[in-house]
Amino acid sequence: MNLFDLSGKVALVTGASSGIGAQQARALSQAGARVVLLGRRQQRLEELCTEIELSGGQAACLAADLMDLDQLDQIVDRALHPWQKIDILCNTAGVNIRQRAEMISFGSWDNALNLNLKVPFFLAQKLVPQMQQRGWGKIINVASLQSTRAFSNGLAYGASKGGIVQLTRAMAEAWSADGISCNAIAPGFFPTELTQSVFDQSQLSQKLSEQTAIGRNGNLSDLDGLCVFLASHGSDYITGQTINIDGGFTAK
Repeated sequence: MNLFDLSGKVALVTGASSGIGAQQARALSQAGARVVLLGRRQQRLEELCTEIELSGGQAACLAADLMDLDQLDQIVDRALHPWQKIDILCNTAGVNIRQRAEMISFGSWDNALNLNLKVPFFLAQKLVPQMQQRGWGKIINVASLQSTRAFSNGLAYGASKGGIVQLTRAMAEAWSADGISCNAIAPGFFPTELTQSVFDQSQLSQKLSEQTAIGRNGNLSDLDGLCVFLASHGSDYITGQTINIDGGFTAK
């Protein structure tokens, strides 16, 4: 058996219209999975669907707003519809509201905590029963450097990403005995919409690259191997873990 072959598996990737989510969808498709792309921007999703299909994969688009929790049951039904199951859930949708501590409002706090922490749990909760029926599933959450380090203007985001680390452990404890692994990746600095303001500042981007052990910031393709690994049988005895993928940023 090829431990990293995802043929026959179906993956749901949230935040798939750009950045890390889009890259995860590409990687999972290349490993053989059929992918359901969930995001808010229909055109972006359709473009990625076309890209995946032209590369020989299978993809379905699901335009929806995960912040509308009243629609979560409907979103889950729509995600299950194309292939009648979800084996792999990538909880990648997120928001980073950069505000000084004194500027954070109830609304901006709730936006960060709801999308980054609340949605990953409740989406998983609704998909886990059908994974339990098959005795196998994979949940991949997204943590951050800010799960363990404080960055300026990142209080709400950091709180949500610190919570993801513990949520990942708790989800693993709840469901791993049923064959459902739950792990998180903690990316360093990669070029995405959320980090565009960093990469627009060449001096800051260079400084951050020098803080890594490898000596550069990440390319989105650097995420592929870990994503496929955590989604595959190759990681069946790994659960509850947060794995830094940061070029050694946290090692220094």
